[in-house]
Amino acid sequence: MKIGVIGAGRLGICFALLCERAGYDVLVSDIRKDYVDNLNEKQIKTNEPEVEYLLGQSKNLRATVDNRQVIRECDLIYTLVPTPSLPHGAYDVSAVWKVVEDIKLEMGTFANHPKNFVIGCTTNPGDCDEFRKALPRSVNVFYNPEFIAQGSIINDLQHADMVLLGHHVEYGSNIDSVLRDIVKLYENIQVTRVIPCVVSLKGAEITKIAVNCFLTMKISYANMLGDTLHLAGCGSEISAVLNAIGSDSRIGRKYLNWGVGYGGPCLPRDNRAFGSFVEDLGMKHNLGYTTDGINNEHALFICEYWENINSDKRAFYFDYISYKKGTDILEESQQFRLCNNLLDRGHKVYIHDNKLITDQVYDKMIKKYGDRVRFVDKKENITEPICMVTL
Repeated sequence: MKIGVIGAGRLGICFALLCERAGYDVLVSDIRKDYVDNLNEKQIKTNEPEVEYLLGQSKNLRATVDNRQVIRECDLIYTLVPTPSLPHGAYDVSAVWKVVEDIKLEMGTFANHPKNFVIGCTTNPGDCDEFRKALPRSVNVFYNPEFIAQGSIINDLQHADMVLLGHHVEYGSNIDSVLRDIVKLYENIQVTRVIPCVVSLKGAEITKIAVNCFLTMKISYANMLGDTLHLAGCGSEISAVLNAIGSDSRIGRKYLNWGVGYGGPCLPRDNRAFGSFVEDLGMKHNLGYTTDGINNEHALFICEYWENINSDKRAFYFDYISYKKGTDILEESQQFRLCNNLLDRGHKVYIHDNKLITDQVYDKMIKKYGDRVRFVDKKENITEPICMVTL
């Protein structure tokens, strides 16, 4: 079986490399020609762990800029294209529709050989049914989103808690062999074995965003409780209280920490998408939007918390401003938000992070804050007293 991956971004290339290492022939496509050339020459640079090593070891992975080549040559076609958020929270799935149109243009090449179209990027509930309706019956449509975090994608794919598979329930038993092929693929790339969760297309789409909404709710609950303990004069007991709550097996300890709040490219937008979906259904109370509100309120509380700690007005020091230490992703970083909030309140700030991050913000921050913001290679180069931000 030949695997195709349309969209060789952070997730796409990680998934493709694990498939290749598991023994599959893999063809990936991406719209960035320079990036495709670098993939074929095994010369990409990335902060994502293991990617450069696996690419260097690969023997059966090729890259192209032509989606239709992937569709023609491959049996199982994964689509991992970007689906950015729209202003009201839903996803823009125009890139997926482009792939659907490419499949329709190639219909003549596989009339007697069914294709299996697996959508791995996050979509709005109901989108996959619309994609299925737009395609001929010779194309089987599946929804198979991943549950990963940037900076640990390879590890997360290999140790997934769940393999979520959505399919059209009217396909019937003739689709069982394809589902088995998909499950077998995951068995080959994963270190830990998991039982797949198979539901309808829309059921899987709802599950994907609902899982992340639950995580944001848990993070926000921990932060709200930590803020409450501070205001009640019990700030020193935050960890002890959260540990006590997390020891209840119905709740669990994961994601139950007091910190800067949730951010990054996945949790915030999945949370808003869930909120938008619930709102469109006419439900009166909306946990997605409420959680977002708590996250925003907590950002202000954390800023005041650090101002109170730093009563002698030392310069603040941030060891990183990316959304997660060790990544080159600034999107909805709560560390960066805190940094800007402190600067907006007149404080001086030193910033340390990798060049991929600092290059994104250097000119804009220098222009806005002048000499109140300094970028340093290491903390030891700072000659004045500092207040190190650690959360």
